[in-house]
Amino acid sequence: MQLVRIPSDSPAMESWGVRTDKGIRDIGALLGTCRTMLEAITQWEDLEPQLPVLIPDAPLLAADTRVLTPVPPGGKLICIGLNYRDHALETGAEIPTEPVVFNKLAGTLCNPLDPIPLPRVSREVDYEAELVVVIGRRAWQVPVSEAESYIFGYACGHDVSARDWQKGRPGGQWLLGKSFPNFAPLGPNLVPRGDIPDPNNLRIQMIINGEVLQDSSTSQLIFTPAELIAYLTQCFVMEPGDVIFTGTPPGVGAARNPPRFLRPGDQCEVTIEGLGTLKNPVVQG
Repeated sequence: MQLVRIPSDSPAMESWGVRTDKGIRDIGALLGTCRTMLEAITQWEDLEPQLPVLIPDAPLLAADTRVLTPVPPGGKLICIGLNYRDHALETGAEIPTEPVVFNKLAGTLCNPLDPIPLPRVSREVDYEAELVVVIGRRAWQVPVSEAESYIFGYACGHDVSARDWQKGRPGGQWLLGKSFPNFAPLGPNLVPRGDIPDPNNLRIQMIINGEVLQDSSTSQLIFTPAELIAYLTQCFVMEPGDVIFTGTPPGVGAARNPPRFLRPGDQCEVTIEGLGTLKNPVVQG
């Protein structure tokens, strides 16, 4: 099942729907107490059994209906660096013994199809296809054995990175290099955990202008989503709608010879098996 977050004329200014073979069905329009995606996430246990009845009665939206990021702005955007074995080998780095953690600021969230503007102060903006985990319930000091139950679902993500800020500044500036506007495209779909039998064995690709530049599998993850949740929640609480960008596979532009950074006019597509394709154009900022 592929869930989407969509604009609405309701007081909440958003709704949520389900993709079907006929198009998107607006489920939120039918529900008085579960109009938003975040409400759907927190009420999913009770809501999911009702969907077979709700879906046929829900309004069918126009084919060109705009789709938003699966979760609204305001939650935590946690990212993991160097989390693919094949990417670590590509960069010549040692396999980390614990996760490398950083974050993006809220203004980085970018809707599917919205442009990624290249900052005027950077000449080395890179691409990173990533599996994104969406938290479904409050998580604090969660053991690995229980961590998967705190995942609501999965989505495609693009961790856009200004390498000349992330690594080229004195001391490195990961937060600044990762937090320019629209540097966190996310979506278009949110797939519930139960519909992805093995998140640790999904093909993941970055395709730019029709050329496959990243092509790997989440089987290469050094730390699984469950291990990441257990690690992170030792230090802070994660809430419904928070997300984890789980790291990127090899093929990033900075590791190529010669380097291949994003250019105005590029068309980026992140494709992950079972989750769909996230598309965003690149423009000059």
